Amino acid sequence: MNALTFPILKQLSDGQFHSGEALAAQFDVTRVTVWNAIQYAQSLGVEIFSVRGRGYKLPSAIELLDKDTVLRTIGVQSEWIQLEVLDTVDSTNTYLLNAAANGAPHVSCVATHMQTGGRGRRGRNWVSELGASLTFSLLWRFDCGATALSGLSLAVGVGLIRALNELGVNAAQLKWPNDVLVNQKKLAGILIDLQGDMDGPSAAVIGVGINVNLSGNALKRIDQPAIDIQRVSEGHALNQSVLLGTVLKHFIDVLRDFEIHGFVSVRDEWLSHHAYQNQTVRMLMPDGRDVEGLVKGVADDGILLVETALGLQRFSAGEISLRAVSHER
Repeated sequence: MNALTFPILKQLSDGQFHSGEALAAQFDVTRVTVWNAIQYAQSLGVEIFSVRGRGYKLPSAIELLDKDTVLRTIGVQSEWIQLEVLDTVDSTNTYLLNAAANGAPHVSCVATHMQTGGRGRRGRNWVSELGASLTFSLLWRFDCGATALSGLSLAVGVGLIRALNELGVNAAQLKWPNDVLVNQKKLAGILIDLQGDMDGPSAAVIGVGINVNLSGNALKRIDQPAIDIQRVSEGHALNQSVLLGTVLKHFIDVLRDFEIHGFVSVRDEWLSHHAYQNQTVRMLMPDGRDVEGLVKGVADDGILLVETALGLQRFSAGEISLRAVSHER
């Protein structure tokens, strides 16, 4: 890690040209040191224009996370949050899993300006760029064991929908078990890693990635139809720090309720946002088979209920990959 890279990127975040000479003077270093920091940023995949006589600039202005704004947005519940904002990290989930194993407190949150090795469900990579995606993880410790956390990812999805609705993004829907869609395109994803005993105290690291303002290059790298906040917010720019604070505020509400009542307390709300409710879907099974069926809803424990040729069947999150038949065809 080059210690000067992100201080320089924060200067470039206005989208204007900054000369190497001015940057060197500002940070009291040589122009070569500035150049090395720029080179390191480019090695991370950050696109930076370099024009002789004008200096360096990003393709456009970007917003970086501001911890104080996040906490102000959360409001009175910010006292629950132990928030850390990193410049860059391979995976916020991996980082927080390690911290949890070493005693990180309940309701710890790690967000990052740039995630270089983000993980998605079923081993997929999560594509993110500086200023283009919001990526963070939240640690929530439960007194119950992991076996009692069925439906947790669905409850988290409800919290995400509530936050998006508060911010004016009203077209979002939920795809079982852990995606947020707009017009059948992925806007956000949830990845939950569990630690602890099956029947004793456990901890969930809840990772979230939200597409905010993806470049054309990023959209090409994503292996499924995707969309971002900028394209669905009807021209109203959303500050990333306000977005994070709003999401965390609703997550606290949902998770406190989940601790007491489980998924059943938000089941009807989840169903009201279900993208594939009463639709025919194609399910990709682990053994390579395709199974078609009519989605009938979800059970009180978050299990997907599908009417197939064999009758009403229950499917758990680890068993299938869901595709809408009409969309695929």
